[in-house]
Amino acid sequence: MKITEFRGVDNLVAAEVLTDDNESVGGGYTTGEVFPIAGVAEISKTTETSSETKYYDNIPAIVMNSEGSDEITLTCSVPDLATYAKLVGKTIDTTTGAMIDGERDPKYYALGYRFKRTDGTYRYVWRLKGMFAIPDETSATEDDGTDTNNMELTYTGISTTHRFTKTSKPAKAVVVDDTPESKCDVSEFFSAVTDPDKLTAKSAG
Repeated sequence: MKITEFRGVDNLVAAEVLTDDNESVGGGYTTGEVFPIAGVAEISKTTETSSETKYYDNIPAIVMNSEGSDEITLTCSVPDLATYAKLVGKTIDTTTGAMIDGERDPKYYALGYRFKRTDGTYRYVWRLKGMFAIPDETSATEDDGTDTNNMELTYTGISTTHRFTKTSKPAKAVVVDDTPESKCDVSEFFSAVTDPDKLTAKSAG
């Protein structure tokens, strides 16, 4: 068993989820163009889970489990205004580039990133459907120190409605460890959203 830890994160990107259904014509799971979000300092994930033990004949007989949404916390540099507005569903005035902070029109996005491990290999991730919350913003007075303020984005990830051909099931994410033993081709992993049906094996040789 090889022991490694995470030590690095980069390539924080997103793409709008355009369709997510099981229609055979004009539907399915489709996404828009991949775009960068911001420089990323840290990513953490928690998954909503619950379990309950059922008793029969005075003994614990079965355990019922359920899995809910994923909450992804992204500590990153401040996104440019157009990207920020797109993620949280605000309006950009195309004439001036100003953001109109009014009623939200939030959309679903796929979220991509990769973790680096201490052995130099990477874990590639696409989260297939989720929504960004409006983040808190903080800025303090400039002084003779080096303190600055970044931004913390929260992304709530859920399963797709679409059932992928490869698994016959919905999916929340695609995760690939790019190691020497890996059979998965990640050369175009972030050029578009990689869903389960778009996974390809490395060519022989």
